Amino acid sequence: MTLVLKGDKNFENVPSLKSKALRINLNEDIYGTFAEIGAGQETVRHFFRAGGASGTIAKAMSAYDKSFSDAIYGIEDDGRYVTEARLKKMLSHEMRLMEERIPRDDNPNKIFFSYANTVATIDFAKKFKGHGWLGIRFQLDPNEDYNEIALHIRFKQTEARLQQETLGIVGVNLIYGAFYKHHKPKKLLKYLYDHIDNDTIEIDTINFSGPRFEEVDNRLMSLQLVKNNMTDAVMFGPDGNNILPASILYKKNILALRGSFRPVTMVNMDMYKKSYDIFIRENKVDIDNTVVVFEITLSNLRAEGEIDEEDFMDRARLLCSLGQTVMISNFQEYYKLVEYFSEYTKERMALTMGVNNLVDIFDEKYYRHLSGGILEAFGKLFYKDLKVYLYPMIDQETGLTTTSNNLKVHPRMKELYKFFKYNGKVVDIFDYDDSILDIFSREVLKSIAEGEEGWEHMLPKGIAELIKEKGLFDYKSKKEIEEKQK
Repeated sequence: MTLVLKGDKNFENVPSLKSKALRINLNEDIYGTFAEIGAGQETVRHFFRAGGASGTIAKAMSAYDKSFSDAIYGIEDDGRYVTEARLKKMLSHEMRLMEERIPRDDNPNKIFFSYANTVATIDFAKKFKGHGWLGIRFQLDPNEDYNEIALHIRFKQTEARLQQETLGIVGVNLIYGAFYKHHKPKKLLKYLYDHIDNDTIEIDTINFSGPRFEEVDNRLMSLQLVKNNMTDAVMFGPDGNNILPASILYKKNILALRGSFRPVTMVNMDMYKKSYDIFIRENKVDIDNTVVVFEITLSNLRAEGEIDEEDFMDRARLLCSLGQTVMISNFQEYYKLVEYFSEYTKERMALTMGVNNLVDIFDEKYYRHLSGGILEAFGKLFYKDLKVYLYPMIDQETGLTTTSNNLKVHPRMKELYKFFKYNGKVVDIFDYDDSILDIFSREVLKSIAEGEEGWEHMLPKGIAELIKEKGLFDYKSKKEIEEKQK
């Protein structure tokens, strides 16, 4: 039996919170529990107030005392409570109790759910802004396995009461979306912001799983978060799952490489390997406490004003296959990227870039929106002893190699550039592989699309095979092109 969406015609396209809660309550098949820790029982309150909750809510509970919480859900390895692991334990525990206490034989049509959140709101000193995990494990058919949606939010409001109210709203939107918008996961993301302002919360991680989400690529969902301005940046690991930026970046030394990676070439990997070797030799850089991030800014994902999602997925698959951690951001300017990293760490940071990128950094047009102009931007970029590792560029016409010593910036920027260069902020990568300097991703991309030969050796091991196997970047074999031309 599949869930019947009862009373559709009585609800508007954007129903009120009461209407959402009431629609859940009046569906006689939906039955579940609420477990909320840290910010009050803000979500379940909406369902109690809407009416008809006795047929929907099996239990509502809050284990505020840490000892009670540990007794119920166990102790986390890291001793923390506001974590994804804690959320998963809460969902599993409550769902297990549902299965044990509500016999399926007596309730053949019931579809169970378990909603949970674990949240820390803003502290009294207002130094800690507050964040939390919330999720739902649910069925849409009593004979089907459970689906799950889990997400992480960061609060922007400066009062605990407002954060609590916002949490309740997001919770209602999540539960309603799970049952009635699950077939449109991209739209479900947008519906999470129903009845709250966009600048109220930031959703920086979300993962879908279960039979109804088998076709959902969580990396693509990450892209939607950035695309919809729900967050400034998202991250995912080599396994393709979205990961919480804070969990990767917190108190870490960070080496970041920005690029289009369309596709990732041997030059990109040489830049990474050689700059990494320099970075881990820096003072106070512990190799075991260092993370490398391959970052793609949203401006590099646009094609004719729109995000080319398939193109994005092509790049993501290749970077993941190389075992890399990927970030997608809204940061066009480098200083914004550094500011973002600084929210999570005070350790060493470095940026690896090519000559053209460094020239762009010294272009004043990117800083006209700042009252302090380029000086303000550079103050934010280099204030923490940040260094730029510069990879050289070869001029295809003259054969000359450009490094920090002969790089040309605008005449007005010469003295500023000298200041940063001679104070050790710009470090040349000298042990580069000069045999690959003539590799340019745009030329590789052109060769792939036009079915030319010889591009394979310009890419890291295994990448050409993936491109051919998956047909990435409009790849067509020579045979396919010949048949098309006939």
